Amino acid sequence: MKDYFARYRSDDNWLIKEDGWDKKLQSSRESQFALGNGFIGSRGILEEVPFDSRPGTYIAGLYDKTGAQVTEIVNLPNPINLKIIAGGERLGAGTMDILEHERILDMRHGLLMRHTLYRNSHKKRFNYQSLRFVSMRNKHIIAMQTYITPLDEPATLTVENLLDLSVTNVGFLTEGNKKHFRIEDVSQFNTGEYLAVRTLEKNILVAYGKSMIIEKGSSRRFAKHVTTQIKLKKNQTACITTIFSIFTTDDKNSKKIKPVVKGFLKKSANIGFEKMLEEHIASWDRLWQISEINIKGAPQDEKSLRFNLYHLLICGREGNGESSIGAKTLSGEGYRGHIFWDAEIFILPFFLYTRPKVAKNMLLYRYNRLDAARRIAESRGYKGAMFPWESACTGEEATPAWAKNFDGSLIQIRTHEMEHHITADVAYAVYQYYVATQDIRFMLRYGFEIIFETARFWASKVEYNKKSKRYEIDHVIGPDEFHEDVDNNAYTNSMAYFNLLVGYGMHQKMKRRYPTEYKRLSKKIGLKKGETVKWKMIVPRIALNVKRNGLIEQFDGYFRKKKVELKDLKRHPIPAIPKNIKLKDIGKTQLVKQADVVMLLYLLSDNFDLKTKKKNFYYYLKKTVHKSSLSAAVHAALAVEIGDVRMAYRYFDIAANMDLTLLYGNTNDGMHAASLGVTWQAVIHGFAGIKIFNETLSINPRLPDDWKELIFCLKWQGQNLKIAINHTKLRIQFYSRRKDALKIKIFNTLKKIEANKAHAFIRERGE
Repeated sequence: MKDYFARYRSDDNWLIKEDGWDKKLQSSRESQFALGNGFIGSRGILEEVPFDSRPGTYIAGLYDKTGAQVTEIVNLPNPINLKIIAGGERLGAGTMDILEHERILDMRHGLLMRHTLYRNSHKKRFNYQSLRFVSMRNKHIIAMQTYITPLDEPATLTVENLLDLSVTNVGFLTEGNKKHFRIEDVSQFNTGEYLAVRTLEKNILVAYGKSMIIEKGSSRRFAKHVTTQIKLKKNQTACITTIFSIFTTDDKNSKKIKPVVKGFLKKSANIGFEKMLEEHIASWDRLWQISEINIKGAPQDEKSLRFNLYHLLICGREGNGESSIGAKTLSGEGYRGHIFWDAEIFILPFFLYTRPKVAKNMLLYRYNRLDAARRIAESRGYKGAMFPWESACTGEEATPAWAKNFDGSLIQIRTHEMEHHITADVAYAVYQYYVATQDIRFMLRYGFEIIFETARFWASKVEYNKKSKRYEIDHVIGPDEFHEDVDNNAYTNSMAYFNLLVGYGMHQKMKRRYPTEYKRLSKKIGLKKGETVKWKMIVPRIALNVKRNGLIEQFDGYFRKKKVELKDLKRHPIPAIPKNIKLKDIGKTQLVKQADVVMLLYLLSDNFDLKTKKKNFYYYLKKTVHKSSLSAAVHAALAVEIGDVRMAYRYFDIAANMDLTLLYGNTNDGMHAASLGVTWQAVIHGFAGIKIFNETLSINPRLPDDWKELIFCLKWQGQNLKIAINHTKLRIQFYSRRKDALKIKIFNTLKKIEANKAHAFIRERGE
């Protein structure tokens, strides 16, 4: 049979394949094969929507609470719903025999392709091929094309393509499944259908347009009804093209949206599927030009990494802070689509160095909800701004009160009460954005305000202990959520230290260099004279328990917990919790859920010497069970820094393949966004050695043995750098019309990198 989509398919290094139909893997495949463009996310369901399928169509930033414990992302009507009936039998997994089946995610071009050979109860075969995409060129378009051929006898096909209104959000705990929209309008026009639904809580209108075009031989017609018939001869092929447009609007503009949708759909149909597909592919080509990472000598590692980058690229959005990126991207409803610290600490760096406008949008999301953060701080008796642990549309706290533990038991959630480090995490991301982009306009309008208000929070949160003469932060939860309500968590205290120190430094800079803007901001937020001096005074006295042997105590009393040392980590780098320890008692032990002190050493690397990093890395490695998907790649990045490249590679390999191997057993809920982002960091910040030290870019790579060369692009302070690294040499270049120069620290030595020249540096022995 002819392969109708072969000309669009990339080479195997860009393809993730499903060979054969396995019902048990269906829901995980739907996450793995998700499509998106930053505005729309669409789960990779089969077009016929088999039983137990979990269709998901999500719009970034669109949330609703009706019927749910807390606000959650809305699962909207499913446009991918194609039913084909031949001789009274429906083509589909579970309804006909499947003789051959293959699905392909083309990561280079953002395409989902499929070929299935069906056989009905009369032993008659039907060849089915499809391709669909969520347009990266036009954020409002989803398009799909299907070819169907009866192979053994003539057939009359009944084709039905309904916008599926039966979809619901997944029920958590005792909620049951929830529907977050009501139907507003269903109508037809000459070239298609129109559907409008309205969310129940916020009254946001979501409008769909749909056109279906039937081609057979030289004939071409629009399907004027939901159901249409196609008569085919043996070996004759019909092509079914479906184009969807999706728009949202608030109540004020809802009357204007219908003609916009209809006109837009008509224009798209006139452009044609092939042209839209070509434009979509061209947009993906541009994305990969700035995002691709080549790993010579390790094609499988390169492919696994691409899978992570693909899923980051389909959820990145440029905008004015309407939305950020949730813990499960737009590929599922895990964590209800909420925004965590994952966004700023693990996901944002990828965009910061490849698509800074997306990173800016993520920070604007926080700025646009700064007033909500101020209200949270005030309600808790603090000053400044305190960001919620889980955020949705308004920026108010959206953490559920109850959830399921790893063993399925019901546990009370206290992160929103005590996991305060997220406030410093946001400030950390703002500072990183400023250093990497030098976007002073952003800082004057938004960034300084975030940093000042978060510093204010910490100044009001710390308590002075007269006996120890230290400022302490009590009753918190650190990244290690096995231990709740602890005092002086090392990560939290150190990030507060960072926030206050940067707050003071940025205050001095703004006051000195931008006096007019400083006066405006000071007046706006009521910044009092001498207030920032207190920030500076607090910083050196913030408690951090470092023992004489160099070990950092994760929190007060941690070393007095029951000692448990994990064994055989060489064979099992992601160890199981020992069978003799019950989950309810795990907080009484020294077992750690995920990177905590290790995370601190990674993010604030400047503050610790190599000896301290090594000592703590190996100590906590034997106590960490990596029950969070972000943990493995953080360990990989720090392992490179301490010189243990073999260990680093093992954890990188785990992280890069986490959702491909279904390591955590919950990929069906959506991709692990934090792991996607920090896997990129393990390569760029870890193996490539890209770091920011004292606001200077530093490059000090250490590659795994099997990697012959690492090639990638990086944006730094407005310039596009191209970097190639092997085991002995580093090559770097960038182009500039102004013939600029950059100062970059390479192999621990500051170098002047001039524009429009190729620079090469050899690693000296011992470096």
